[in-house]
Amino acid sequence: MNVTTQKGLYKKYVVDSRLKYFKPHSTRITRTFAQEILSGLKNAPRSIPPMFFYDLKGSDLFEKICALPEYYVTRTELGILAAMQTDLLSYIDGPVRVVELGSGMSVKTRTILDAVAGMQETVEYLPIDVSDILAESSEQLLRDYDCLRITGIIDTYEGGLEFLQDYGSERNLILFLGSSFGNFSPKEGEAFLRDVGRMMRPGDLFMIGLDLVKDKKVLESAYDDSSGMTARFNLNMLSRINDELDADFELQNFAHHSIYNEREQRIEMYLKSLLNQSVVVSKCGLRIELKRDELIHTEYSHKFTLPQVHRLLEDAGFQVRRVWLDKDRYFSVTLASRLLPDAPEP
Repeated sequence: MNVTTQKGLYKKYVVDSRLKYFKPHSTRITRTFAQEILSGLKNAPRSIPPMFFYDLKGSDLFEKICALPEYYVTRTELGILAAMQTDLLSYIDGPVRVVELGSGMSVKTRTILDAVAGMQETVEYLPIDVSDILAESSEQLLRDYDCLRITGIIDTYEGGLEFLQDYGSERNLILFLGSSFGNFSPKEGEAFLRDVGRMMRPGDLFMIGLDLVKDKKVLESAYDDSSGMTARFNLNMLSRINDELDADFELQNFAHHSIYNEREQRIEMYLKSLLNQSVVVSKCGLRIELKRDELIHTEYSHKFTLPQVHRLLEDAGFQVRRVWLDKDRYFSVTLASRLLPDAPEP
């Protein structure tokens, strides 16, 4: 069975009675990767979109980053989610389908599944992720949750949200955990929230994790750890381009570079060229000349104040229902509902 949306054709893969997933036509994914790399590298300042960090190796490296002592984000958010399980149920009126954007290995998802499984016999979980790691994480979840039924969507956030609009009429609890929202520019983040709001139906809830402004040393250590794991994660982007687009990046000629921009309230991650060099990306028909110390931007991770958290959601047409914080106020988890049928354009 295939499913067609306005974004194109999705092929359905059935693993067993409890697990199926949908994936867009492979040529569309490859074309998008090539086009994005061509667009990002041919002009200065050069850039690579952070969504391409997460091939199988990149996803594995990120899971290892999450366990590092310097990387407070995952353990802090996990602590918030574990403490809020009972509170969350008071906002859920009846059965819900759990949808997750950027699910990865679904580690934090388990706290939500534990809560929802306590109030309904069967839980449908729809993870949305650009990486095929989704299939691996789904199989692990099924071993631990007898009540679970999983429909995975291997696609971008935008593609997954549109797919969701055309797939069933159940009420949704939509999760966007971690600090992934911070990767968006302010305009992109506003557009993303409006996209989420537009696909939500009455009774749907949206839960978002947002990293908060804090001491500069804490932030910079989290994104440039002493073990070099974040550096490997960043450099893996070049390995992926080499493998998938027949490029000849020499990884030893680049270094991980990360700073906190206090004025913009964001971590900025780059790959720095260590010498003057020429690189060819054959499948893009691209040759670039890089100067010594030239930077290729790979990620922004914006941080927020609590007033900004409220303003972001309210400006996009959401009603903030509850904000949960850790004791150090490092991180926030916010639950919101759609305030208006369609949020007015600014």
